[in-house]
Amino acid sequence: MSDAEEAPRESTGKNGETEIEEEEEPNLNYKEVENPQEEVKDDTLAWRESQEEEKKKGEEEEEEGEEEGEEDKEIVMEETEEKAGDAQEEEASGIQKETAVEPQEMKRSMTSLETRITDSQSATSGIFPTTQRGSESKPSLRSEDSEADELEFLDLDQISPEEQQMSSPDRQPSGELEENTDQRPQDELGRERRDLEPEKREEGQERSASSIQSIAGISRESLVSTTTEDILFQKDKNAPVYPLTLTWSFGWNSSLPVYYIREEKQRVLLYVCAHTAIIYNVFRNHQYHLQGHANIISCICISEDRRWIATADKGPDCLVIIWDSFTGIPVHTIFDSCPEGNGIRAMAMAHDAKYLATISDAKVQVCIWKWTLAAETPACTLELPKEYGLQNYLTFNPTNNKELVSNSKTQAIYYAWYEERDTLAHSAPLLTEKTFNKLVGKFSQSIFHLNLTQMLSATMEGKLVVWNIHRPPSSASTFLGFPYIKPCKLVHLQKESITVLTTIDSYIVTGDIKGNIKFYDHTLTIVNWYSHLQPSAVRTLSFSKTPATPPTEKSNYPPDCTLKGDPFVVRNFIIGTSDATVYHLTTDGTKLEKLFVEPKDAICAISCHPYQPLIAIGSICGMIKVWNYEKKRYLFSRVFEKGLGVQSLTYNPEGTLLGAGFTEGTVCILDTMSLENESPEPFRYSRTSVTHISFSHDSQYMATADISFTVAVYMMVVRNGRRVWEYLARLRSHRKSIRSLQFGVYLDSNEPRLLSLGTDRLLIEYDLLRSYKDHLEVLDIHRTDQGCYPTCMVWYPPLTRELFLLICNSGYKVKLFNATTKMCRKTLMGPAYGSPIEQAQVLPVRSMAELPKRYLVFINRDKVGLQILPVDGNPHKTTAIVCHPNGVAGMALSYDGLYAFTAGGHDRSVVQWKINLSVLEAAVSLGGEDLTPFYGLLSGGREGKFYRELEDYFYYSQLRSQGIDTMETRKVSEHICLSELPFVMRAIGFYPSEEKIDDIFNEIRFGEYVDTGKLIDKINLPDFLRVYLNHRPPFGNTLSGIHKSFEVLGYTNSKGEKAIRREDFLRLLVTKGEHMTEEEMLDCFASLFGLNPEGWKSEPAASSVKGSEICLEEELPDEITAEIFATEILGLTISEDSGQDGQ
Repeated sequence: MSDAEEAPRESTGKNGETEIEEEEEPNLNYKEVENPQEEVKDDTLAWRESQEEEKKKGEEEEEEGEEEGEEDKEIVMEETEEKAGDAQEEEASGIQKETAVEPQEMKRSMTSLETRITDSQSATSGIFPTTQRGSESKPSLRSEDSEADELEFLDLDQISPEEQQMSSPDRQPSGELEENTDQRPQDELGRERRDLEPEKREEGQERSASSIQSIAGISRESLVSTTTEDILFQKDKNAPVYPLTLTWSFGWNSSLPVYYIREEKQRVLLYVCAHTAIIYNVFRNHQYHLQGHANIISCICISEDRRWIATADKGPDCLVIIWDSFTGIPVHTIFDSCPEGNGIRAMAMAHDAKYLATISDAKVQVCIWKWTLAAETPACTLELPKEYGLQNYLTFNPTNNKELVSNSKTQAIYYAWYEERDTLAHSAPLLTEKTFNKLVGKFSQSIFHLNLTQMLSATMEGKLVVWNIHRPPSSASTFLGFPYIKPCKLVHLQKESITVLTTIDSYIVTGDIKGNIKFYDHTLTIVNWYSHLQPSAVRTLSFSKTPATPPTEKSNYPPDCTLKGDPFVVRNFIIGTSDATVYHLTTDGTKLEKLFVEPKDAICAISCHPYQPLIAIGSICGMIKVWNYEKKRYLFSRVFEKGLGVQSLTYNPEGTLLGAGFTEGTVCILDTMSLENESPEPFRYSRTSVTHISFSHDSQYMATADISFTVAVYMMVVRNGRRVWEYLARLRSHRKSIRSLQFGVYLDSNEPRLLSLGTDRLLIEYDLLRSYKDHLEVLDIHRTDQGCYPTCMVWYPPLTRELFLLICNSGYKVKLFNATTKMCRKTLMGPAYGSPIEQAQVLPVRSMAELPKRYLVFINRDKVGLQILPVDGNPHKTTAIVCHPNGVAGMALSYDGLYAFTAGGHDRSVVQWKINLSVLEAAVSLGGEDLTPFYGLLSGGREGKFYRELEDYFYYSQLRSQGIDTMETRKVSEHICLSELPFVMRAIGFYPSEEKIDDIFNEIRFGEYVDTGKLIDKINLPDFLRVYLNHRPPFGNTLSGIHKSFEVLGYTNSKGEKAIRREDFLRLLVTKGEHMTEEEMLDCFASLFGLNPEGWKSEPAASSVKGSEICLEEELPDEITAEIFATEILGLTISEDSGQDGQ
């Protein structure tokens, strides 16, 4: 270690010395585990000895006092300025000089290790609002509580566990290694510089200037190079930057390993929750989130010294990200890790952390990456045959980073990397029952034996396959072929299936499906085992990086299985099980501690308490857990009998009851604090999964909906002086799935009202007062949409004098319906973030002062977002962030409106989001006022061609209304009458149906009726622009909708296309839907075919040809496809797709 790293800053004082002393402890510990590389040269050893001498000098200088420290700084600055001028000469010779420097000179040799973070906001995990990826634009990555330091490359030869610090070379686009305060062996340095020498000469002067700036204090030091692990859990005192900030993740992905990162002063774990990696401090109960993936993380690995973390995902635009566990900063991102974007299935990091190996999922390809050099392409690749199967496990040889082993369920593969030949050789002998004349079983994991000449593969039959590694002589002057493996022995270790196989110190360790953990020596003789712990199947074992304390008189290590019965001394370790439970085992005293138990199956049900900081989480595995979300503390839980999976949860308004709906149709009413049944027997009136539960405002009624389109109502009655719940009635009121079930209150009374909304486009209100046992009365039925289907419903807050129901639909529209008449009063453009809104809730307020300003929280397929109310179509009033890439199953809001919670369904997680409304308000103010945000939605904006045409059409419609051939004086106005509005809409490319036109008329006519009592019969240009933008299709005219219609109405022709015969096509126009008369149809075709160039019947004086004169058999083809209808008949120029992705 150089003096630059040893000498503490004067500003830190004793703290700096304490950090150095803490770093010295792991040095010896690491050396006990470390296996030195055979390739290390004599000059490398000499270099390390020189570093030790400099280290001693630095320690002596520390004791000289503060006065001498000031003089040292001046000397250092003079020396640094002299060396800055000679930087180019030193680079050309390839020689680095050792200097004893103070931390200020470290600034000269370092530039910021900036992560590849852009300032653009993204809708990937933790970034607003959307991300566009590709070779031209890389996605943004966000890391909590950290600076954005861009890393060009890492010199891992200088990063040892003894130092726990990293020196950064000067920044270069080429990613080469440059002068560093920490010297490197000359042979390694020379190899990495050969190909990039010209660039170094060109940048030498730039680096010298940068060094002088560093001395002057202009540039900042890199957090990655200077930090210790303590910085990770410092509290963030900065102001919020995003409207929604991830604060906590409940649950974890038990399919992936959990790692033991640190133990010295604080117990720190690493695990995965959906698309976020979490560093969890057990003692502080604090989480740090590594956010950057837009897909579910598929694999994770960590370096031997626990400094570097690698995560990879599976899905579109998949990423591999390497993180610094001390700071949480992403130091390198691999964007093109898979040839076809299939994602990574297995991944491993070399024990010296210099190389990263990945295996892709579908097209099985093995890649080795030199990530420390910021390489964008792999150093070597190997494509495996499909018959090898999908490789589930991968690991490096702990003493040779050029050897790897992986396995699928049927094949174990040995790899040897010849870097100089750019070759990755492999050997994969096939095992059958005839190989050993015994059943081998399916492979689980494979590792290198402690003797380094063999490999071990564990099987699900409790056996161990021993492979001999045959390596050609390394001293041969000629190439004698590649190494290969050969099966030599099948060892039947145990009866139980082996699920985990690893090594630690001098032991080979196994974990099995019964929860047993066994330790063997290098001869596979059992040394000790833990079988009385009785956890479920072991999924992962992770040992502390701190070696076990040697036994003393006070120690309580268990005896081993030898005749001597010596104390069995092994490191503490973490156990992860298949039932999503994590244990910590303290080997001294054999103390098993359960750290957390999470649901092992999909989480679909969450609900927040109405006036306490409690959240109930229900899982398909039958578990209900209640947490205090402010203190992040688990309170209590209940596990129901097998077969009862929790599908829905809802607290009643008083917070005393918790309604639970189950997957097989059972409904339970539970006590909030004990989770015990309030009724003697659960209700079993439904045969299918209960998806919705709702309570009335006075808790006198409870309603449920199931996937059989049935609504059931329960009511509270008094029996024998006790209040009990009884079943009232149920009704199959919908033809398709029910999306919302809401209780409300009548305006003229305090009686509850019940409404349900289904994808059959029906809004149904029930008459609870007239309902009786086994009879649920329907009050009215209203159709909400014509083409799209509704997705959710919520009561609109009282921002106006009129009471509304807010209904979202699949066409990205938000509609406001009068709560009494069910008339559609307004249609508005809703948030468009890749998929329509699926659930929405109005954010609660904490005081009366907040009532005039309300907000809507929504979720769609994979995002959670905020919308400022009232909804008006302004795109700047909404924002969204990816919360669960594989789909959001549910949402809940805290009683005080500070937090939103999202359930991820099959990713087995619930995420807590901090809501920062001031950030969203600031974004809205930047978007402009009045019509400014709406002009941005037009092609070309306000000065563009489209808006100019709109103005022309608007004023031309005034001429039409006054008559084209009139000779009277024209009256120019700022308004047009409503009857002209449909013609202007169609002229600019929007073709509303007759029902949509009626909705537009009602929206305009009754816009001021509640306030003034008057109807409006005209509209000006600004209001027309708002109406047009809110009613038009969100992504313009596309073929997708036309294709869907032809798939329903047409047949498959000889070319495999959906088509409609001419006779059927004409018959449909005059008989189905908003059908035409035959005269109207003929007149339309006359205009479409150019025979009526001035228009249709609205201008009869301009008509030159009557519709009856057209011969449709000559004008129309025998069969009509979607493309012919759109382009040849309608004459539209439309896109193929809807453009929804990425919105």
